[in-house]
Amino acid sequence: MQNSARTGLQLRSLVKNNGDLELSLISVPTPVPAAGEVVVRAKAAPLNPSDLGLLFAVADMTKASQRGTKDQPLIAARVPDAALKSMATRLDLSMPVGNEGAGVVVEAGSSEAAQALLGKTVAALGGAMYSQYRCVPVEQCLLLPAGATPAEGASSFVNPLTALGMVETMRSEGHKALVHTAAASNLGQMLNRICVKDGISLVNIVRSQGQVDLLRAMGAAYVCNSNSPNFMQDLIEALSATGATLAFDAIGGGKLAGQILTCMEAALLKKATQYSRYGSTTHKQVYIYGGLGQGPVELNRNFGMAWGVGGWLITPFLQKLGPAATQRLKQRVATELKSTFASAYAGEVSLVEALDLATIAVYGQITTGHKYLINPNKGLSAR
Repeated sequence: MQNSARTGLQLRSLVKNNGDLELSLISVPTPVPAAGEVVVRAKAAPLNPSDLGLLFAVADMTKASQRGTKDQPLIAARVPDAALKSMATRLDLSMPVGNEGAGVVVEAGSSEAAQALLGKTVAALGGAMYSQYRCVPVEQCLLLPAGATPAEGASSFVNPLTALGMVETMRSEGHKALVHTAAASNLGQMLNRICVKDGISLVNIVRSQGQVDLLRAMGAAYVCNSNSPNFMQDLIEALSATGATLAFDAIGGGKLAGQILTCMEAALLKKATQYSRYGSTTHKQVYIYGGLGQGPVELNRNFGMAWGVGGWLITPFLQKLGPAATQRLKQRVATELKSTFASAYAGEVSLVEALDLATIAVYGQITTGHKYLINPNKGLSAR
């Protein structure tokens, strides 16, 4: 990169103190990389639900307005007053968006590790990945296999490491099988492939017959439709067969977490040899890791006393796991990038297209099979 052109466009989200949301593109300087850093020209970055949460800040985007110019569009919307208190630390801060992405290393620092990546295609977990250029430490990069495209490597961190982290948590906490909700998602399909490959029993919970058929075609042995009138009985039978006592719930709000605990208890009591008024002594755990359901978590206490409901996120888990074990998981992702950890996308948009109301209405849907990529350099010449 030439010193005269050390800038690039970046997508920003700003929530003002008065509750106004503004989405815009700004020109930001690209730092000269330090010894252990590289500059990545980003070519693909997924619009994950967590990214959409930061980008839109729970504003009602169906009521958003668009202004600005063709090359510098600006989207305005309104954040509900009730949500502003929880956003106190981000008010009046212009925030970059994009947890992860992939591209080509166009500049490298002086260290051997950085120089080894020059010209290579890498995935990066650096934040602010909806940017033309991103300067990131080498340890936050993953060298993609020869021939892999940025689009194939764009989702190398959040979903793959989350799915692997679920399996690691199962093992470390002494469970022998898993339950997963919203299981037809990209992440759910990855988790299913991991469990099939590793011989782990997995109970998948989905919301339609089409999603049941999808997962069964991928080799899933246990798939329960939460909208089926027989859901609870089907879930008890699957839990009895697998012995699963650990669940990861992407929904969060509503009755599902409580229903899972109820069915776990029922499955355990089917095998009990003596009565206890405190229920089964086997611990049952539901970890909520997503917020597809925005309401409160509803628990009907009919599952004994050995249970827990808590939150789970991949970043704190990896910090607890440690660098060596985390690197082992990352290497598996690279090795199985085009099989176990393959992701599918509904389409690709540029930075400018990402600030078009009609396009937002499409990529802003958090529904199975509708994940999109941002290509920050689409339609823009290299610098």
